[in-house]
Amino acid sequence: MEDWQNGGFGIYIHWPFCAAKCPYCDFNSHVRSAVDQPRWLAALKFELQNAAKRTEGRVVDTIFFGGGTPSLMDAETVAGLVAEVGRLWTLAPDAEVTLEANPTSVEAKKFADFGISGINRVSMGIQSLRDVDLKALGRMHSVSEAREAFEIAKDSFDRVSFDLIYARQGQSEGDWKAELREAAAMAVDHLSLYQLTIEAGTRFGELYERGNLRGLPNDGLAADMYEVTQEFADAYEMPAYEVSNHARTGAQSRHNLVYWRYGDYVGVGPGAHGRITVNGERIATSTTRNPESWLREVENLGTATTDDEIIAPVDQASEYLMMSLRLSEGSDMGRFHALSGFSLNEQAIDRNQELGLLQTSGNRLVATAKGRIILNTLLKDLLV
Repeated sequence: MEDWQNGGFGIYIHWPFCAAKCPYCDFNSHVRSAVDQPRWLAALKFELQNAAKRTEGRVVDTIFFGGGTPSLMDAETVAGLVAEVGRLWTLAPDAEVTLEANPTSVEAKKFADFGISGINRVSMGIQSLRDVDLKALGRMHSVSEAREAFEIAKDSFDRVSFDLIYARQGQSEGDWKAELREAAAMAVDHLSLYQLTIEAGTRFGELYERGNLRGLPNDGLAADMYEVTQEFADAYEMPAYEVSNHARTGAQSRHNLVYWRYGDYVGVGPGAHGRITVNGERIATSTTRNPESWLREVENLGTATTDDEIIAPVDQASEYLMMSLRLSEGSDMGRFHALSGFSLNEQAIDRNQELGLLQTSGNRLVATAKGRIILNTLLKDLLV
């Protein structure tokens, strides 16, 4: 068995277009007044065909439409891509097919058609249940619109999830607790609860550098909010299965588990990344980021893949540890050894166990909730 089979095989399709650019977002997203969707469908299908030649005969466990704002796609575009994946590979009978969506009324009207197109799971970017904060975050929907869209989604799809951002400007711990209670009343079986991070190159990043992004919680308050989030989710039987993702048993995002369990995934679309195993070698793929450049390259050159990098076994082991320690199930130390050829530093493991940052269970290494807060520091210590 090749290593990737421990994590499964997924397809990621990036739709790079948004109606507006949110000030906190550093994803590869772009605002365009018009998009030639039949042209984009043809190009994305062509790139899927290129990827299929390198991963022939596989069973696809998951498809994920990310962005950008994939709910701005026509249902016919989505249907064409799902059908193409099924033509090129074998779709697992229970394949998870997720589409990220914004909760505007315009997009919610398309949910039934997306369901007919093959989508069976929607992840909705609500981000806040406070209108004033939605405005500050640059969102184009209101709280009432989001609630209504989520109800429509529940009627249209077997599985629905939504995102919230905390540690926002002017937000107190009490404010966040109240919002979590409202979220629990809405949620079905999955919540993604992210701490606001200020990224370089974003509008918030520019304001922060100039000292004009006021009201952000200090590190202590942000850490308290993280702990409140974990306690709250546990109480509502949606524990964290990953640093920022919470679900009832069996409701985890299977596509994201492909990443975190270090499976293989094809990435198509502007700026998409992939990890695929070809002839026994693990390859990192990347694509041109600018949408118009990506489209021209596919049409004129036959591909927009900009780089194939063979990942050395020791780097594969490091990537596996970095991804899997985000999960509550942790890492398989035997798998790390099989990839790298050596064992993890036992002294570092013992030291971090004493600090309450790590736990071991048989051959598994698990970061505690306390450890996941400082995961980057923990990883540096383990990989010395």
